Amino acid sequence: MTTLNREIFLPRATSSKRSDRMRAVLSLLSDHESISLATLSRELLVSAATIRRDLADMEAQGLLVRTHGGARASGAPTEVPVRLRDSQFRDAKRRIALRAAELIPTGPYAIAISGGTTTAEVAKALALRQQLTIVTNALTTAIEIASRPNLKVIMTGGVVRSSSFEVVGSLAENTFNAINVGTAILGTDGISSQGGATTHDETEARTNHAMVMHAQRVIVVADGSKVGRLTLARVAGLTEINDLITDSTADPAELERIAAAGVTIHVVPSGSN
Repeated sequence: MTTLNREIFLPRATSSKRSDRMRAVLSLLSDHESISLATLSRELLVSAATIRRDLADMEAQGLLVRTHGGARASGAPTEVPVRLRDSQFRDAKRRIALRAAELIPTGPYAIAISGGTTTAEVAKALALRQQLTIVTNALTTAIEIASRPNLKVIMTGGVVRSSSFEVVGSLAENTFNAINVGTAILGTDGISSQGGATTHDETEARTNHAMVMHAQRVIVVADGSKVGRLTLARVAGLTEINDLITDSTADPAELERIAAAGVTIHVVPSGSN
């Protein structure tokens, strides 16, 4: 480390290789209105039968529309669902989570955790803590820790976003507005010197900003692929963020720019190191 200063209830990919293929299909569809089965088979180096099975499951999950001989996008550009993200950068996310857990004081303490696969790893890293209260609007996080009798888990109300499994809207915001926590652990779709921490959905951003506003310390956890990325809606400006924990694949120049805004940067080894 260096410093500068289950989803169980929806369809999902059954292996990391399959989730990689599904993400690749979504990426190809983001560049083309439609794509043929032959092209997908050639690009992904798998049989047409394998692609057909993948497309059938992806259509059932609302990620695309199958056509005669291929597939087309289901509408607006698709945010990669959390169920297909959980196998990406797994080792780096675990290391990020362990570093985040080290920053949480022992003894009686309250934290808030937003949605995301990296934040769910943080929850797992804290699962054996005593006298810890965790407030979350993420179903994935709640599932990881709800059975732990040593933890007090508070789940917000609200509307569930199918792509992120985050509970958002006025009910969730009211929960965050009614409490104060020592630390907020914030997941993000992008963090940059230009836009701060951002996400794909404006309602999700507003809900998570309510969490940020009622925390004494804000820690963003984001693998290196998120650093330098700017998405639709701002969750928190850099002046609202105390720490960023990322991995060694992050752009060093962008980390320097973020650090110059007053954010403490923690870099853990990536899985490839």
